[in-house]
Amino acid sequence: MMAALALPALPARYKPASIWALYAVGLMPGLYAFYLGIFGGLGADPVRAFEHLLGLWAFRFLCLGLAVTPLRDLLGINLIAYRRALGLLAFYYVLAHFAVYLTLDRGLILSSIVGDILKRPYIMLGMAGLLMLIPLALTSNQWSIRRLGQRWNKLHKLTYPILLVAILHYALSLKVIDPEAAFYIAVTIILLGYRLARPKIMERKRAKRVAATRA
Repeated sequence: MMAALALPALPARYKPASIWALYAVGLMPGLYAFYLGIFGGLGADPVRAFEHLLGLWAFRFLCLGLAVTPLRDLLGINLIAYRRALGLLAFYYVLAHFAVYLTLDRGLILSSIVGDILKRPYIMLGMAGLLMLIPLALTSNQWSIRRLGQRWNKLHKLTYPILLVAILHYALSLKVIDPEAAFYIAVTIILLGYRLARPKIMERKRAKRVAATRA
């Protein structure tokens, strides 16, 4: 059986700094896209391009956050300390994506927003994803974990329907499923599929450990 990859553990004193570094690096794509928008680097429709880039980075960080568990289970790569930051980065990008849509795209005109939602149901899916992300972002702290107990774990399982809603929002917003979109659809299927298969996978791993101790 292939041995799990064992990465050297980062000393505890460096972890807070590395998490803040992740936030700093994670926000750079959004800032760079904003810079490109100001100086005409986002093409003929900079608002839509900016909005799209923010949404795409939100999806990427959501996928990275959900990849933490399978990486730990299957490869022994423990990035659990960074999962909260990845989730919050996804939330920040979703919030920015939605803010650009409301302000720069629709100009805060209610009739335009409502008409757009009725014309394009994928926007409603995006709003549903944002609404589900809000309680997760608000409870991404140690106080909430202690206060909610087991309910916290149940609440944060919303990340899986959020991922499903996100990929539907993304795919339906496209006229054609290009290779990039197909890649993200495949990643979504793998992450959600692993979630469904995880109980059996972990049961087999426990059984192998028990057999190894008895041998």
